[in-house]
Amino acid sequence: MWILLLTALACTPEESTSTSESEAATSSLQDPQVDPELSNIIKLAMNSDGAMAKLIELCDDIGPRLSGSSNLEQATIWAKAKLTADGLDNARHQKVLVPHWERGEESLQLLHPRKSSLPMLGLGMSVGTNGRPIQGEVVVVSSFDELDQLGTAGVNGKIVLYNVPFTTYGETVRYRSQGADKASAYGAKAALVRSVSPVSLSTPHTGALGYGDERKIPAAAITIEDAERFARWQKRGQKIEVSLQMEAQMFPDAPSANVIAEIIGSERPNEIVVIGGHLDSWDVGQGAQDDGAGVVISMEAARILATLPKAPMRTIRVVLFTNEENGLRGGKGYAEKVADTEQHFAAIEADIGAGVPQYFSYKLPEEMSESDFERWKKALGKAERAVAELGMEETQPGYAGADVGPLIKQGVVGFGLRMDSSTYWPIHHTHADTIDKIDPELLRKNTAAMAIWAWSLANLQLD
Repeated sequence: MWILLLTALACTPEESTSTSESEAATSSLQDPQVDPELSNIIKLAMNSDGAMAKLIELCDDIGPRLSGSSNLEQATIWAKAKLTADGLDNARHQKVLVPHWERGEESLQLLHPRKSSLPMLGLGMSVGTNGRPIQGEVVVVSSFDELDQLGTAGVNGKIVLYNVPFTTYGETVRYRSQGADKASAYGAKAALVRSVSPVSLSTPHTGALGYGDERKIPAAAITIEDAERFARWQKRGQKIEVSLQMEAQMFPDAPSANVIAEIIGSERPNEIVVIGGHLDSWDVGQGAQDDGAGVVISMEAARILATLPKAPMRTIRVVLFTNEENGLRGGKGYAEKVADTEQHFAAIEADIGAGVPQYFSYKLPEEMSESDFERWKKALGKAERAVAELGMEETQPGYAGADVGPLIKQGVVGFGLRMDSSTYWPIHHTHADTIDKIDPELLRKNTAAMAIWAWSLANLQLD
């Protein structure tokens, strides 16, 4: 259901599209309730293939962009050049050191009850198997409570498999990030985790884990289908044995960079509205949804706003963060570098693909109350009416994004461009995160939404 024919994408960003959906989106803008300036921004976004053209270059020509890789370095060079060519000011690299983990060769073999090779992906930041496979009996658990009940007697010397169905990402991802440490505490020699996804087509999902004070053991993701099969075998009393081989290893931190460029404000240039996504990705697939889409949405929104006849009141700054996936060094590093020297007004992040745009979430800093934010809501009324033309609902409280999180802790209001994620999680952190899953029309709508929100925040009058 995700395969899209990416035809008519050879046009330049300025060339207009002729799809019926684009025409419908722009023809509805005669509503007198919608500010003409914002209507024009929507038209510019809906008549541009600039975001998709950029995404094709990023995904097809550069590819996956794991921290520490040459691909990520190439992407930072590419992004800076694009932002410069698009007419933004002060395009530059903000240097950051990032973790450098490499996967190497890896495999998982089922030895009993029968022999076969199984699809798997080592978890990011996992240790390897020290040059030789780890062979062992698998014990399947459905929760940390069940692991605790088994204790050392039931786990020591075995390989723990967490077969935990997806509820929400925030709830289920704990088994990926914490599972190895918790299993190690009871003497497990390795950990396997059911891929953190509601759907699988025999596709394993990678992602980062964290180690604490326990002995570090290797960990990998397997498919939902295999996790369920292992659970059925265990329920029937079948002994399960596998052999896990991983060459994964850590290297010293590597140089990387956030990529920054701006539209300088006309009246309050020292007040900054950040828009962006993260430029890095996992080392499988192309990082099209996570987060190539957020990157090009932000870049193209800025390009469009830079073409307007007047500058915004505040500075709009594009920040393409490095190392969101396995360290958050880009987001943390950016906040640290600007904490004492710059004044940030708001920040917007796009990092959940390019599905149907639904609403902007907002996350307030601790020192701001909901009643304080009512002034913002009222002042954003024109923006709300404009994004409603794209089918979006009113802004609501919620998660804004990992990379803007450090800015929020410093007192900045954060916003997240939220989209329908039903086709996002099934290919999240997999080989299937490729550009053919991106709908060009929805990419335009998300670009329009980002441009409207950024422009409105940059011109927001709270007095």
